[in-house]
Amino acid sequence: MNERSVVIIGLPESGKTTFLAALWHIVTSRELGETALQFGGLDIGDVSHLNDIARRWREAKIQDRTSVTGIRVVKMRLKAPDGRVVSTAFPDAPGESYRQMWEVRECTREVASMLQQGAVMLFVHADAISRPLWVADEVQLNEELGIANDGEEPEPWTPELAPTQVQLVDLLQLLRREPLDSGPRRLAIMLSAWDKVSGESLSPEEFLRSNLPLLWQYLRLGGDSWEFEVYGVSAQGGEYDSNDRGGVTSPEAEHLRSLDSPSKRIRLVRQDEESHDLTEPLKWLME
Repeated sequence: MNERSVVIIGLPESGKTTFLAALWHIVTSRELGETALQFGGLDIGDVSHLNDIARRWREAKIQDRTSVTGIRVVKMRLKAPDGRVVSTAFPDAPGESYRQMWEVRECTREVASMLQQGAVMLFVHADAISRPLWVADEVQLNEELGIANDGEEPEPWTPELAPTQVQLVDLLQLLRREPLDSGPRRLAIMLSAWDKVSGESLSPEEFLRSNLPLLWQYLRLGGDSWEFEVYGVSAQGGEYDSNDRGGVTSPEAEHLRSLDSPSKRIRLVRQDEESHDLTEPLKWLME
């Protein structure tokens, strides 16, 4: 058996668990018929957990936050069209594990072992990007609004205040340094919540270049020899019911629940191509 491994990484609430839920639904329900990869069996993982997150996904309900106290590892066999069987591992680690690497420069042995293996799928919430704040822009804005400088001391800088792209570039650099380095790897940038930014009429690569220019330049100029592709993905398909709504449902969630085929709510965009098949980036990572 030709074994491959994919590690899913991303800052908190970047869409990792929603992707896994939608993927599990696709490969087990076979609603889409022939997909790029077909399900071949589950080697490691809690079926009840996978069924639970897939159920919440079908019901258009927000997923519970991944526990910060441990990592759920899902390892499934997926079959390629040419008959090869590939084994792929999805360590579903909490986003705080990756933020800790940036903020305090350390991670657990469990996370380190996970990050040393396989290709990388990096999730970025496209509608929750923390951008740089320039002093000159703040001064100009204050002047336009008539806000006087009160002479207060500026807020001390802390690592969590760093822009999203700074944290992501640093994370990728750590993966190419000892003790986490395992040689050149493929990287799939997954711009989640694509439905919320697709109105900008940009391709995923154009969006990355425009909104995360530091990350784009690092990858485009061959920083650390990553071979990368950029995908826009909307695994939710719209606004879900929140856990804090007190039982009140959203119109979008009601519409999603009314669809005959939940898989059709998925939108995966690569360059000018679009599909519902979430196994496509996995197939590219495994090649």
